[in-house]
Amino acid sequence: MSPLQVLIADDHPPTRDDVRRALERGEMVVCAEAANAAEAVKLALETQPDVCLLDIRMPGNGVAAVWEINARLPTTKIVMFTVSEDEKDLFACLHAGAVSYLVKDIDLGRLPQALQDVQDGKAAIPRALVARMVERFHGTEPRFRTTAFSQLGPRLTSREWEVLAALGEGLSTREIARRLGLEASSVRAHIAALVRKLGVADRQAAVDLLHERAEA
Repeated sequence: MSPLQVLIADDHPPTRDDVRRALERGEMVVCAEAANAAEAVKLALETQPDVCLLDIRMPGNGVAAVWEINARLPTTKIVMFTVSEDEKDLFACLHAGAVSYLVKDIDLGRLPQALQDVQDGKAAIPRALVARMVERFHGTEPRFRTTAFSQLGPRLTSREWEVLAALGEGLSTREIARRLGLEASSVRAHIAALVRKLGVADRQAAVDLLHERAEA
């Protein structure tokens, strides 16, 4: 069998280095590395890896990258690699199309086998989070039946997610353009597109919806 091809997306270079070395020791091939969601999507489309290992908190939103990669590369397995043990993040990622969810305190020596298990059709989720999933499933809380961004994720591109996240930070059009390396006119076009897709009146309403979903 050919070695597993893995894309790593994380905005922390030392983490990417550690993960790459662990995977290479496990005789896997790191076919691409990305530092943000938009780059992860672009490189995934170019390299078509067997597995994408994505951080949630990277710029552009890791959940947005999951939506887009899953839609365009349905045979690629997506595994989240994060510090978050919040079940809300877990549910959002699974709803978006991730098949497994690993927390960064995992022994990196076990990471290659975990990814191989995922490729073989098994799920890799920490036992503590599995227990919370079962507890929520048997509970009556309505939050279990939705996820923070379930109504936003499938509609927005990764670039629109980046713009929306920046709006949520209170940045102006000019500031967003500088951050993303875009023309101000392009930023305004992205804002108009995301406002239309979300079915809201204006950029402030889009930000309000983002915050509402994050707090749900």
